Amino acid sequence: MTTANNAVRRGGVPPVDAARWAMGAFAVVNAVIVEALFLSAGSGKNGTLTSAKFFGLHAAVLMLFQLLLVARLPWLDRRIGMDRLTVWHRWNGFLLLWTVLTHATLVVLGYARLDDASPAATFAALSGVPASLLGMLAAALLVVIAAISTRPLRRRLRYEVWHGLHLLLYVALGLSFVHQLQETTTFTSSAFATAYWWTLWLFAFGALLTGRVALPLWRNAYHRFHVTAVVPESDDVVSVYVTGRHLDKLPARAGQFCVWRFPGHQHWWLANPFSLSAAPTAQGLRLTAKAAGSASAGLRHVPVGSRAVVEGPYGAFTALHRSRPGAVLIAGGVGITPVRAMLEEEASGDVVVLYRVRSEADAVLLDEVRHLVGLRGGRLHLLTGRTGEAAAPPFAPAGLHSLVPDITDRDVYVCGPPAMTAAVLNSLRELRVPARQVHAEKFGLA
Repeated sequence: MTTANNAVRRGGVPPVDAARWAMGAFAVVNAVIVEALFLSAGSGKNGTLTSAKFFGLHAAVLMLFQLLLVARLPWLDRRIGMDRLTVWHRWNGFLLLWTVLTHATLVVLGYARLDDASPAATFAALSGVPASLLGMLAAALLVVIAAISTRPLRRRLRYEVWHGLHLLLYVALGLSFVHQLQETTTFTSSAFATAYWWTLWLFAFGALLTGRVALPLWRNAYHRFHVTAVVPESDDVVSVYVTGRHLDKLPARAGQFCVWRFPGHQHWWLANPFSLSAAPTAQGLRLTAKAAGSASAGLRHVPVGSRAVVEGPYGAFTALHRSRPGAVLIAGGVGITPVRAMLEEEASGDVVVLYRVRSEADAVLLDEVRHLVGLRGGRLHLLTGRTGEAAAPPFAPAGLHSLVPDITDRDVYVCGPPAMTAAVLNSLRELRVPARQVHAEKFGLA
């Protein structure tokens, strides 16, 4: 747990904008370098093969961006958020797919034209060339990954199955790297080209291994997390308390989430993202989860004293992005957990909490939220009822304005079910709440 600086930001560049500009500058610089390398390397054996080289170079850069977007680098994650980075990864992936397919198609057509042969015969001949075969295998794996990432197929697959298949991306990237090495015109067109490509590949793979492997392994070895208590909050909600060594060094903030594993209780490859439901302290962490699946339902049976494997913390749903003295915290259902943690972390200004549940009995951690809001002199609105029952929906523009008349002058944090979050965000746009004051994050791994 790091000491949180909760002072409201006055002027300056918002953290999310700084991160986006840094990523944009990185993309532009690399695009310029790739264009320069393409122009300086000379043309191919014919116009079609020259075009194929153009798309191949850009496909290599897009592959490296794929790695960086899912490397879970703390500086980017805390400013942009894993959800947005994952969306960018998805769209970059589809752009990469079409770029690779265009490159492959142009290579076949270019050599078919050069050899005066049919595309089918040329494809068969190229498959006998090791460098070309590696590229074909990488392209085939990208097609498989893209297919399972389309919404209809993704919804039919369990997360663990989808994630296992999605790991083929790293195999595809490895094949692409070797393919690029063997296609020597790319790496050896100049000394600068060789240095550039080696630097870029090493940086991308290094970032991935650091964020996804080295950092989680080091943190778990250093902190030695274990379960200290399992407390049922209701029939279908449970809190798990975790402690460890040197937790004052863990860079966690209220509002963030971790990816949790409990070896011995469930298979090692099963991991679940749960928000911190209390502000992290040097004494421990707490997660609170509702039984929505076998993993979350089984949390109440995690043995006290057992080991916990914790990845993270992740997420940009924190007071780092505060820009106004006042805040509105909007939660639906178990989405109250990061909101409750943020209430515990000291911050300047007054706060209004809007908590949407079907009934008061369904309000998770309600007593704690009431206590914390009271300590801060804030206001809590418990909004009960089913969607569609109320004559005036509480999250319609008129409803939000009625509950918080000065909402346009506040930071607004939203966490809840997707439909509720979408409704709130639409209403905030209609109310013309500045986008820089709106903070919402979808907690998940896919």
